[in-house]
Amino acid sequence: MKHLALSLVFLSFAFALMSATPAGGQAEPVVKTGSGAVRGKLSEDGKIAEFLGIPYAVPPVGSLRWKAPQPVAAWTGVRDATSFGARCMQLPLYSDMVFRDAGMSEDCLTLNIWVPTGSGGTKLPVMVWVYGGGFQAGGTSEPRQDGENLAHKGVIVVSMNYRLGVFGFLATHALAKEFHPHSSGNYGLLDQSAALRWVQKNIAAFGGDPHNITIFGESAGSFSVNMLMASPLSRDIPAHAIGESGAANGKSSLPLLTLAMAEHQGEQFAKNVLHATTPAELRAIPAEEILKKLPQDFAPSGLHFTPIVDGYFLPKSVAAIYAAGEQARIPLLAGWNRNENDMSPDEARGFTAEKLQTLAAQRFGANAVEFLKLYPAVNDAEALQSANDLSGDTFIAYGTWSWLEAQVRTGDAPVYRYRFDLAVPSNSVSPQVHGAYHSDEIEYVFGTLDSRKGFAWRPEDYQLSELMQTYWTNFARTGDPNGSGLPTWPTYSPKDNWQVMHLSHPAAAAPDQWRDRYLFLQSVWGK
Repeated sequence: MKHLALSLVFLSFAFALMSATPAGGQAEPVVKTGSGAVRGKLSEDGKIAEFLGIPYAVPPVGSLRWKAPQPVAAWTGVRDATSFGARCMQLPLYSDMVFRDAGMSEDCLTLNIWVPTGSGGTKLPVMVWVYGGGFQAGGTSEPRQDGENLAHKGVIVVSMNYRLGVFGFLATHALAKEFHPHSSGNYGLLDQSAALRWVQKNIAAFGGDPHNITIFGESAGSFSVNMLMASPLSRDIPAHAIGESGAANGKSSLPLLTLAMAEHQGEQFAKNVLHATTPAELRAIPAEEILKKLPQDFAPSGLHFTPIVDGYFLPKSVAAIYAAGEQARIPLLAGWNRNENDMSPDEARGFTAEKLQTLAAQRFGANAVEFLKLYPAVNDAEALQSANDLSGDTFIAYGTWSWLEAQVRTGDAPVYRYRFDLAVPSNSVSPQVHGAYHSDEIEYVFGTLDSRKGFAWRPEDYQLSELMQTYWTNFARTGDPNGSGLPTWPTYSPKDNWQVMHLSHPAAAAPDQWRDRYLFLQSVWGK
């Protein structure tokens, strides 16, 4: 009877794609979710059904601001799902973010689904994307992370909006008293967990396999995947996970605050900046006014409205959860980009071996000699390269490496590691900058290179994008990126000599040549 019920679900989905055809037009796909029916639209080639702006939780407005997401209310009739929902409240922090939604709103807890129309009733693997932006900015409507092209690979792609910054992570003792079990903050992560639960419950109606969900994300999205695997609220959902540049297992650009630290910071901000103390007073302030009072650049401000070890979503530190083997024990594919955080041309100009030696003494003290063996500074050019390497390791690479290592030790499942090495081509914005920088891989993964204007894309860029889409979707199907005709991607493990897939032109795997660096950093930072 269970198989019959599933078959009826898939037949109803196929019927929906053939129904609701306007005169002279293509079919409008209609699917019935647990909350009500939604009408999407077809891609230009008719091969992908797109459902945009579907609510997965009640709008977190008014008395629901700074509360856990509530189940979405049912609706009657057929809801239009042909345009992106509003992005969550945020400052314009990143110039490379381009949005196609109508603007910002606190009413932003929506998700999007891209579905291949020709599955023939086969249960499709599902890939749920979490965008980056430092937990301060971002949204699902960015062209570079549009799911249509990736869905052409025979997977269902989902992306969700989640609360950001002060709206997603403000913690105070008073807010904690409202929330069992007396925790506050991490609303943005609770949003992500709620969206995953919605997908798990509803994706079969779209032709997806609720038992084959892969979570993947970049930067803050990768940190999120790392934490979703760790949280008891979500770790039972994914079958596989992909992390692109970021994790909270080790020292990184995004240290997680303790609940006590976050509540102290939140109360100081509420009192001294917003001039409010009670939850009611805080919720009475218009969202736009709160944004206006935030620093325009979070880096020097000391404010970190970001994830918290809150005792609820994260019962203890991420590193402790993984060390105990309490995370999702699933296949993991993760890595980072070659030039995660290089100095700008102006900063690099005049950098000397003497400066690196001074930096080594300041940051590593008695370990400076060992540091300089691994990050050498024989001459100025070598010192600059070592400084760039250290910057990228501190920013992203070491934390992601720590995640991979922890999953190898306690995850009981295959682990695959990559480094994205292909330098993006010259561009009209910064023609003198060459490298594979933070977030550069996103368009390759989604097959959206042409959405990034001003770049003279080369054949090798399109070829690598095709390869990465195939690797990522193969992994979503089976937990293994390998496939016929592809360069072999070995597991990342001691028995395979710690192999790393270098995503370049051509792509090839090789033993990790920098392992001694990360073991050194672990010996210093991991104490």
